[in-house]
Amino acid sequence: MFNLKLVSKKFKEKNIINLKNLKIGKDLIIIAGPCSVESEKQILQTALEVKKAGANILRGGAFKPRTSPYSFQGLGIKGLKLLKKAGKMFDMPIITELIDIRDINLIGEYSDIIQIGARNMQNFPLLKEVGKTNKPIMLKRGMNSTLEEFLCAAEYIMKEGNNKVFLCERGIRTFETYTRNTLDLSIIPSIKKESNLPIFVDPSHGTGLLSHIEPMSLAAIAAGADGLMIEVHINPEKALSDGFQAYPANEFKTLVDKIKRLYLTLNKK
Repeated sequence: MFNLKLVSKKFKEKNIINLKNLKIGKDLIIIAGPCSVESEKQILQTALEVKKAGANILRGGAFKPRTSPYSFQGLGIKGLKLLKKAGKMFDMPIITELIDIRDINLIGEYSDIIQIGARNMQNFPLLKEVGKTNKPIMLKRGMNSTLEEFLCAAEYIMKEGNNKVFLCERGIRTFETYTRNTLDLSIIPSIKKESNLPIFVDPSHGTGLLSHIEPMSLAAIAAGADGLMIEVHINPEKALSDGFQAYPANEFKTLVDKIKRLYLTLNKK
């Protein structure tokens, strides 16, 4: 359908990414953690809770691209060090976002997975540079991007030699204003049909509503998603960024149990 090569099923039926004891694209993977690393206490307590709940990978932002220049921008290298400490303490791979090409070596040094956010999905120089690394890359869908543009962005990365790429749907911008974005779950079977890449869903950014995270997580699994990325915070009311869409850490295990039960039911052999 599209002018694609490396991400196409014609090149490879399924792209499985090995990361420590995880197989992204084969096993159900849950990425969880706060939008931003705010303090040592916050990230360590959150990591403890998401680990106990059954999450596989710890997320946390150190450099945050924010709409307003006056919003919290992250702790920078201090945040990276705290995230790394939490990941090591609880034996969890970590993922964090790269927003500036000048920080690629720094992010690569501290993180196990590099996240390319929605705002940078078509930052082609950045895509080419992460394509020269050996790190797994999570590529998030741009807020106004089509399926073809999304897959072509992944092609830019893989063309440089890095085939450890997986995708994440995080909602697109439509005329609807009730939710933060419009979570396009139809992208899941579309990606499965047109490409060999694993596809994750971020129901936190996708809806911006705490009440919607559970039903959209379950719907994503039912549609065939390979994993989820969910924002979790020990005290959402006091979060420095995106607290309104963060799942309370002390309730997260209940959600994970529901997700895993559905996944096992749908994937019984």
